[in-house]
Amino acid sequence: MLDDLKMIHERDAQDALGIAEKQWQQIIHEFEPVSNINANNIKNIVYAGMGGSALGALLSTAWPGYSIPFEICRNYAIPHYVDTHTLFIASSYSGNTEETIAALEAAGEKNAQIVIIAGGGALIDRAQQKGYLHIVLPPASQPRFAALYGLKALVGILVDAHIVDNKCVDDLESTAQWFKQQLAGWRPDVPKKQNIAKQIALEVIGKTPVIYSSTELFPAAYKWKISFNENAKNVAWCNAYPEFNHNEFLGWSSHPIDKPYAIIDLRSKLDNERVQKRFDLSAKLLSGKRPAPIVIDVVGNNRLQQLLWAVGLGDFVSLYTGLLNGLNPTPVDLIEKFKKELD
Repeated sequence: MLDDLKMIHERDAQDALGIAEKQWQQIIHEFEPVSNINANNIKNIVYAGMGGSALGALLSTAWPGYSIPFEICRNYAIPHYVDTHTLFIASSYSGNTEETIAALEAAGEKNAQIVIIAGGGALIDRAQQKGYLHIVLPPASQPRFAALYGLKALVGILVDAHIVDNKCVDDLESTAQWFKQQLAGWRPDVPKKQNIAKQIALEVIGKTPVIYSSTELFPAAYKWKISFNENAKNVAWCNAYPEFNHNEFLGWSSHPIDKPYAIIDLRSKLDNERVQKRFDLSAKLLSGKRPAPIVIDVVGNNRLQQLLWAVGLGDFVSLYTGLLNGLNPTPVDLIEKFKKELD
């Protein structure tokens, strides 16, 4: 079914698969540098964003990482410690996310250093009115399809704030062609026999995906989760080793094996050896108690390549799953209805 290009084009009316294939272009996009950040005064960073607008920040915790405290704020309220020594980054693709606007106003009251990342809307209006530093994102059909724009913009801010070296920008951009080649292997015109994304989607269809990874790869596992939620309209959850072995591991011991779950293990040779052993031992002890995991050996020579590869594959798997569910993967009508009724 997933080799039926006519069916794919009919259901994927907004060409989400085409957008997924081109996401390598996001990491070479040139943003205007953010100047006038008082780098010497920054002692912590808070990033306010919801949904897809927070994905770039989440990825940044695994690469390039931080030498000072960094927190993602997914709420109306901000951490109590925010003050003049805080670099406060407010991100919303639409620019109208109410939680992020509320957080921005609270950060302004505490005189934090503020940078805004948005595609327009109220956030850009506020930036222009109050003189906040800001980056304008290119158009995108949905925030979840623009996670790498968010990562690239954030890395640029971190360079300008002297939090990371400019080499991070070079590393990101130099990975683009490699990433492009990986994405091409999951296109609709690549047959199922050679297309791992299609193969995984066919294993997942009709089941609840449960994605596990190391702590270092958890941003990718979380991206898989929300991609299943939004693209396939599937409930899904995720967790990370070693924390998994301290609670959720036991939860599988009373579940009948025929429960409709699809266990997905995102595994990396770069992971801590003890974490790799935990994956193996967990699979052994849970054999017969839960479905056997779909083991995905994440490709890449370094953490950046592995994050990009895992994110890209998850996008394609979830999109194909959505098509198998008989859906157009792009619209999020129920979320839009919720927002309207919330007003």
